[in-house]
Amino acid sequence: MPDCLFCRIVAREIPASIVCETSTTLAFRDIHPQAPTHVLVIPKVHVQSLMFIDETQDQLVVDLTRTIQDVVRKENIQGTGFRVVANNGKDANQAVAHLHYHVLAGRKLGWPPG
Repeated sequence: MPDCLFCRIVAREIPASIVCETSTTLAFRDIHPQAPTHVLVIPKVHVQSLMFIDETQDQLVVDLTRTIQDVVRKENIQGTGFRVVANNGKDANQAVAHLHYHVLAGRKLGWPPG
């Protein structure tokens, strides 16, 4: 999807600070971090949001989860705790219409969020 910011990052048309990458996923630092550690984990294929994952993409969900685990290990945040967030739709402040998970850590995260 050429007008998608994250697809353009995957295509290396827009630079990003990459934390890790697999054949199906990409993890990079958020340019407007909301915590000391703020990494986005995305599928390399365009998926609009969580509600657009279908039954043919079960392995993609596993791959995204494994990449989140890899980010947590690389950032060394497993011991202190972290939060994984997927905003879906306008009311949830999904800023880019491409499925992405925020991995947040490095400070006390309040509850409830937002």
